[in-house]
Amino acid sequence: MSASPGVPAAAWPAAAGAVLAALSIGLSAYAAHGVDDAHARANLQTACLHAFGHGIALAALWPRAARRLARSALLVLLLGTLLFSGSLVAGALAGWPTRLAPVGGTLMILAWLGWAVSAVRRH
Repeated sequence: MSASPGVPAAAWPAAAGAVLAALSIGLSAYAAHGVDDAHARANLQTACLHAFGHGIALAALWPRAARRLARSALLVLLLGTLLFSGSLVAGALAGWPTRLAPVGGTLMILAWLGWAVSAVRRH
């Protein structure tokens, strides 16, 4: 598979971001209409908010991530989002512990800081 000049050949992180955003919409609707427990509903809504926002960011920013630091930051963002949102969803729907949420949140923070450093370095 070839790519246009300046566009990374591997587009799967952008596609993963779009899928995260799509899943978050469905899960948000389920939380609003199918979950009676207020705490579980709040955790699902929080997971959806982060998955949607970071999914959109991945879909939009990946094609612009030409440098290794930028790509690495976005991959860490994807991992952090999966850990954070996934932990909250698993806790709300299956009663699993949400121990990975803080790890995911920390990774998201570090990813955005990495993106910021990458942005400053390219100018």
